[in-house]
Amino acid sequence: MASSAKITPVILSGGSGTRLWPMSRAECPKQFLALTAPQTMFSLTLSRTEDPIRFERPIIVAGAAHIDLIDSQLAGRDAILIVEPAARNTAPAIALAALAADGAILVMPSDHVIADVAAFMAAIDVAMPLVDDGWLVTFGISPDSAQTGYGYIQTGEQLARGVHQVARFVEKPDMARAQTMIEAGDHVWNGGIFLFRADAYLSALSTHVPEILSAVEQSMSLAVRTDNQIFPSADAFAGCPSNSIDYAVMEKADRVAVVPVSMGWSDIGSWDALYDLGAKDAAGNVSAPDAMIIDSHNSLIRSDGIRISVAGVSDLIIIASGNDVMIVPRGQSQAVKSIVEAQKAQDAG
Repeated sequence: MASSAKITPVILSGGSGTRLWPMSRAECPKQFLALTAPQTMFSLTLSRTEDPIRFERPIIVAGAAHIDLIDSQLAGRDAILIVEPAARNTAPAIALAALAADGAILVMPSDHVIADVAAFMAAIDVAMPLVDDGWLVTFGISPDSAQTGYGYIQTGEQLARGVHQVARFVEKPDMARAQTMIEAGDHVWNGGIFLFRADAYLSALSTHVPEILSAVEQSMSLAVRTDNQIFPSADAFAGCPSNSIDYAVMEKADRVAVVPVSMGWSDIGSWDALYDLGAKDAAGNVSAPDAMIIDSHNSLIRSDGIRISVAGVSDLIIIASGNDVMIVPRGQSQAVKSIVEAQKAQDAG
């Protein structure tokens, strides 16, 4: 390892996962589902932190509604659970964990795929000397195509082998701009994974968004604590502004570095992404084992209950869960957002 000090993993598990409705719902969002392997996304993320030489016990930041799910999926693994009093985006959530940790913290969403874990660990080792020196590090995903669904990071001056200063962060672009950045060769996808010293992050919050730090510090000072759970004060946390780590800190701080890495990463942000990752049969289908498929091609067919039968169709996404069935053309799975919103309006009416 590049540093003898252990790293505290911080696993963010507060998302609602509505982009993978109808299987992913508020009461059981996608991180608690087995979508890409027999294990759930949460369990796979947790498994990356098992090396006792490299890592301290993890800190998990999640909402109260998911305490039981997390306890069951920890399967006896020693961890600290910080229960967010309210959803306030990633900057406050990470601050809660930073106040409970010492030394370096590795911040990871709980619902990402990393196929090449060895490459990820190597990238961590490359970053650690700068982290020890107080830099805030993010991991940039080496792009394999132009994509409009991700933010981008432009790499600047090389600080060490495999590490660059961040030149700028770029919002999700249109396709023409994404293609231009990919062709330039100096942009990577923003994967939302970070590594820095806890005190360096808290110092950056103090400089750039002191109102977040103040609210989080007060909330943690009044927290109720058990052996492995921390319940920050809801009243103190209620006044905390909602902001992402990118907007609050990373885009404003001076000493921000990026480590480009190719590690088989995906944020599974849509059913189309799950189709792309899935094992395809001879007709290009990704399907449940009991699906009945006749003369159909290039479709994602998945159910957690009823059996789905199709004949003579192509390029569809068909998802069944409980009493809900969703059918959209492949390539248009972002329509799930409109479907969920329409259902909420219908239920409210």
